[in-house]
Amino acid sequence: MRLCGWIIRIKRIGRVVIAEVSGSDVKPYVIVGKEDINPGLYKMLSELSIGTAVCFEGEPSPSQISKRGVEYIVKELKVYSTPLEPMPVDPAGKVPALLDTRIKYRWLLLRNPVEKAIFRIRQSVIEAARRYLLSNGFLEIHTPKIVAAGAEGGATLFKVQYFEKEAYLSQSPQLYKQMLVASIPRVFEITPYFRAEKFNTTRHLNESWGIDVEQGFIEGVEDVMRTLENLVAYIINYVRENNSEELEQLGVELPRVETPFKRLRFEEAVDILKSNGVEVSETEDLSDQAERELGRIMAEKGHYLYFIVGFPWSSTAFYYMREEDGFHTRKFDLDFKGLEIASGGQREHRLDKLVEAMKQKGLNPESFDFYLEAFKYGMPPHGGFGLGLERLIMQMLGLSNIREAIIFVRDRTRIVP
Repeated sequence: MRLCGWIIRIKRIGRVVIAEVSGSDVKPYVIVGKEDINPGLYKMLSELSIGTAVCFEGEPSPSQISKRGVEYIVKELKVYSTPLEPMPVDPAGKVPALLDTRIKYRWLLLRNPVEKAIFRIRQSVIEAARRYLLSNGFLEIHTPKIVAAGAEGGATLFKVQYFEKEAYLSQSPQLYKQMLVASIPRVFEITPYFRAEKFNTTRHLNESWGIDVEQGFIEGVEDVMRTLENLVAYIINYVRENNSEELEQLGVELPRVETPFKRLRFEEAVDILKSNGVEVSETEDLSDQAERELGRIMAEKGHYLYFIVGFPWSSTAFYYMREEDGFHTRKFDLDFKGLEIASGGQREHRLDKLVEAMKQKGLNPESFDFYLEAFKYGMPPHGGFGLGLERLIMQMLGLSNIREAIIFVRDRTRIVP
């Protein structure tokens, strides 16, 4: 068996050298060199420095003594590269690093088992989402990331020069996935979002990733909510069952998730918050502080995942279907422990109503001709959602900052590495 990686820790105990090698697995490979048994290996390990890239031939030891990783009996060890200078971070994690340092050197800290565990779980989240959606008849799509118009208005758009024209980075695949529902009843995309929001909070990024879903021929918004809750439950339970080593490294216990999730009307959420001394608007979306407080209250009632439904029209995007009263819409949010991780709803599929909504929201329908054309040729009732990948991982793993859930951070102050 040939295994490769980097030395992250060396410990000398008398005439024994123990080296930990960070490779493909979460736990490091543990190599033991004993001077009286294998003097050649002992000498090689004694001379290695932290960060050295090595490969070795060996087999798992029948007596696994180390608690930090899997112990191997080494037959051959080859050194490929040694560091030119001391490492700026401790890959073994004994010396803690500030978040800014972790972000700067995340590509290097992935040698650390804890850091690596986060991103192996991220991979499992994506794998689980794709498995669930494909098995339920959804087609994976890829939509443009350079667009002529924004799905959610101009204030949060990144402008780019596109030859002689002005264009934008995509905020969301919203408009394109709706257009595709005109021909494909169920579509999804795992996609980046670009949003020029000037926030610098623990829950916002300017480049993030999401799982976007759209489905046609729905009977109502509940069809979409069932898809979302079943998807989230599948993802969390998949990680629970397939990432036990990673969860152990992180010290996280994931309880099994059952559906359905609690439905809470927007007015109910407002009443709950007001009765707990939180001032909130009855016509605007909830603030981050209000979301956190609602999450605390709902957790006390045993609801960690819950929907907020029936948002007022004044707080939503133009494409959500309005209720007959004209005040409410068929929009929902899915919150996880006080953080919105997904939003979605039933869309307006009637062209005249959609154009009317655009005008009421101060948008020029002519700027959306390419999108509106899709509604002329038999657009079915449809709906969908966007599920924030980093936000889901953050809440699943109890991370304190969303930046911990993505390798290369793009926020208000970071554009490198």
